[in-house]
Amino acid sequence: MEKSDFHGTQLQAEQLTETINRLKSEKGCLMHILQEAQAIYGYLPIEVQSMIAEQLNISLSEVYGVATFYSQFSLKPKGKHRVSVCLGTACYVKGADKILAEMEKQLGIKCGECTEDGNFSIDSCRCVGACGLAPVVTIDEDVYGKLTPDMVKGILEKYKEN
Repeated sequence: MEKSDFHGTQLQAEQLTETINRLKSEKGCLMHILQEAQAIYGYLPIEVQSMIAEQLNISLSEVYGVATFYSQFSLKPKGKHRVSVCLGTACYVKGADKILAEMEKQLGIKCGECTEDGNFSIDSCRCVGACGLAPVVTIDEDVYGKLTPDMVKGILEKYKEN
């Protein structure tokens, strides 16, 4: 658990405190609080986990354990545009690994990372339920199927900031 380059606002801290106060009496509230905290901050840096632990009067290791166990939580910031490359069986056998490699090359980051400008992050997933379109990539809410590596640059251009 290392310190991050966290820059939360007073408003975000107030929203988190309100969320904790609203939910803390519910049994099993930690999951729901972590979900709402991630919605507020975009991810769960150690500073946010510490605030949650302190306000719930539980150990930081308990909060960290839940945050790292479930794949829905991210301890690193995500980009404005979230790229997700499906590596499920159908996508993988149709070349999803090559799509991922090209995404990483075009964006200059590895899977799990965020570009320095905060515009893109790349993750992989196991299945998006569009196996007939394999290989599939989602960017934000948009789905791209039947991809080849040479299509990646053009798709990313649609999301780049001018």
